[in-house]
Amino acid sequence: MAVLRRGDLPFGGFAGVREYRLVKAPALFGPRANSDGSWPGMGNFAYLADAWFVPGGETGMHPHREIDVISVIVDGRILHRGSLGEGRVLEAGDVQVQRAGGEGFLHNEVNPDQAWTRMIQLWVIPESPGEPAGYRLYSPGPAGLTRVYGGPVGQTETFPAETQLSVARLEAGEGVTVAGPSLIYLVSGTAKMDGEAVSEGDLTRGEDQRLEAREALVAVVVQAA
Repeated sequence: MAVLRRGDLPFGGFAGVREYRLVKAPALFGPRANSDGSWPGMGNFAYLADAWFVPGGETGMHPHREIDVISVIVDGRILHRGSLGEGRVLEAGDVQVQRAGGEGFLHNEVNPDQAWTRMIQLWVIPESPGEPAGYRLYSPGPAGLTRVYGGPVGQTETFPAETQLSVARLEAGEGVTVAGPSLIYLVSGTAKMDGEAVSEGDLTRGEDQRLEAREALVAVVVQAA
C-alpha cells in the first residue's frame, strides 16, 4: 500500500477556492502533471481536489465537455448554478454528479454563507464519448458504502462506468474491504489501512484494501478495473 499525504502537496487555488490537488491525470494536465508529488489517478479516474470555498466565494461560471464531475460536500453548503440542476442547494453529505458528455455543461459552485465550505471535487473521463449530458444528486446514508458513480450497464442507480466511486461512512470499530485495485481518500476521521495508521487528508493506493475506522470517518473510494 502506498500513501500520499495532503500536507506534502502545494496549497493553491483559483477565484474563491483554496485547494490541494492530489490526483491529476497526465492525459488532462500534461506530462509534468505530477511533478508536484500528486498521483496520476487510476483507470479513467483523472482528478481529486480537496477544496475550501472562502466565505461568499465561488468557482465562477465555466464549461466542461467529455468529463464527469463529482462533488462531495463535506462542510457547509454549496449553491449550484449551471445548465444542469440549476439552483440546487447542496448540504453537507450530499454528492452531486454532472455528466458533460458530448453536449457539455456550464456550472458555477457558490458558497452562499459567511463561513468556509469544504468540498471534494473528482473527475472521471467517460469511457464512451458523445454521451448525453446528465445530472444526479445523492444523499448517502449514515453508515456503510454507497456507490455514487459507475457500475454495470443496465442499472439506473448511477451513471454506468467501469470506474466506480463510492462514499464510505463508518463508525469506530467498523470496517470494509475494497476488492481489487483502489484509491481511498480519508476525508475525515482516523483509520487503519492494511494495519497502517492513516488520518484525514491521506490518500492510499493498493489492492484489496482493508479500511478499519478508529473513530467515525468519511472516505471516498475509487475502484478501477
